[in-house]
Amino acid sequence: MLAKTGRVMEKESVRPRALLSVWDKRDIVPFGRGLADLGFELLSTGGTARVLREAGLTVLDVSEATGHPEIFDGRVKSLHPAIHGPLLARLEREDDATHLRELGYPPIQVVAVNLYPFAEAASKEPPLEDTELLEMIDIGGPTLVRASAKNHRNVLIVVRPERYAEVLASLEEAGRPEAVGMDLRQALALEAFEQTSGYDTAIATTLHQRWIGAPESVEAVGEQADRFPSAMRVAATQYEVLRYGENAHQAAALFIDPEAEGDASTLVGAEVQGGKAMSYNNYADADACLRLCRSLSTDEWPEAPHACVIVKHANPCGAALGATQDEAFRLALASDSESAFGSIIAFNTPVTLATAEAIGDLFVEVVMAPAYDDDARELLRSKSNRRMLTLASPGDRLAPLERRLVRKPIEGGWLMQTEEPPRLDVKDLSTVTKRQMDATDASSMRFAARVCEQVKSNAIVMVQGLATVGIGPGQTSRVEAVRIAGRRAGDRAKDCVLASDAFFPFPDGLEQAAAAGARLIVQPGGSIRDQEVIAAADALDVAMVFTGRRLFRH
Repeated sequence: MLAKTGRVMEKESVRPRALLSVWDKRDIVPFGRGLADLGFELLSTGGTARVLREAGLTVLDVSEATGHPEIFDGRVKSLHPAIHGPLLARLEREDDATHLRELGYPPIQVVAVNLYPFAEAASKEPPLEDTELLEMIDIGGPTLVRASAKNHRNVLIVVRPERYAEVLASLEEAGRPEAVGMDLRQALALEAFEQTSGYDTAIATTLHQRWIGAPESVEAVGEQADRFPSAMRVAATQYEVLRYGENAHQAAALFIDPEAEGDASTLVGAEVQGGKAMSYNNYADADACLRLCRSLSTDEWPEAPHACVIVKHANPCGAALGATQDEAFRLALASDSESAFGSIIAFNTPVTLATAEAIGDLFVEVVMAPAYDDDARELLRSKSNRRMLTLASPGDRLAPLERRLVRKPIEGGWLMQTEEPPRLDVKDLSTVTKRQMDATDASSMRFAARVCEQVKSNAIVMVQGLATVGIGPGQTSRVEAVRIAGRRAGDRAKDCVLASDAFFPFPDGLEQAAAAGARLIVQPGGSIRDQEVIAAADALDVAMVFTGRRLFRH
């Protein structure tokens, strides 16, 4: 005879079992007590069993149910037909239900399992030895989870403590375990498969870094490529559902990398104060802004340690280094004050009252910094809808941007590459024109290249000293990018240092730069017409340096 759920009715009443075996023991006692009150026999292992017993609950050890002791210091305890038979039995099928009764195995209808914290163990400092780390790879737990999730028609699998109350309420409302609805069963099973998938990804990623090495950890491009993984897996947890995506008709959510969980120094983990919740575009722009601000947060410019970056629509509209923070802000704002409306601003040092006063009533979506002086925070928060992000930073200074591995989705797959800020050493550069760069130009040149690398291609950046005065971003024509940068710079382009992210294919771009006022041009070189471009520079008395390093950003 079949019940309404399609389950074969047992010929005799059998008390259902709930298997509880968790590393994270949050709320496991009230969950266990609630299950016991609903008539479940509690089955457990090790520390979970101990916690439940200490709370006064009756618990059957897994070893008692299997008739086999734990072996190898607990390495093997739940891998037994007495456990996995009930978990995988298709009770809607008469032959499975009959076989289970013949075996004398009561059905296990609720399973609560969460896994050894491998990712946490992998991030310990100093790093664990391989032998210690490998012991943190859970075997029985994922097997229990996968078996239960596969047979979710008959087993409620709970991998998140946040679900305990809902499961208890559903069991109580249903009256019997098998009557719990399929919607909840499928939702729990999906969470379970997502957890085991992320767990395996974390293990593979960590061991790849240990045994092969991270691509971003070496200098040579060829060696970086040799270290790319043979398969790419992304394990991330939903952190927040966002209001919408780039536009109101698009859904969006924020996910967090397991390695970044609890890390307040990252953009996702940063403390957010003031205004409404961060949007998809806010996060995208904030990432671009933070990336450039970190790129400028080095010891290369000791006379100007304070960095300010202003970003609008993923492109910098102003960037500057200053002896003081408010000086850096004023210089960055002057680069393109019109575009700064509705922008995102990042500072590499704690925001001072002087800087907050300089920002004033400017409409700014987000301000980011490692810290804020109390009076500065109060003043900034006085403006409605202005968000302030605090990124925890050692010594209250943003950590510099290091080489990293980045992924980009395309139709049918992904692109993967290493990415790093350009660090130019004068001795490695080649001055190709009759006019030489001035001794004071090295700092400006390095700064211009650093900013240019973060501008969408084709990109042109004009700087005076350590501040941008004109930026031409994201153009299909390099000549047009020069025009835009020159137009935004105006008179400030006179005698500027100009950086181009790629070579000038024809003399026209250089001629446009000279007409705008550039006296020193920094570009990769490498065009078949380099000699024509050099000749044009000589004719116009413009100094030009070849770096041999292209800075495309698509």
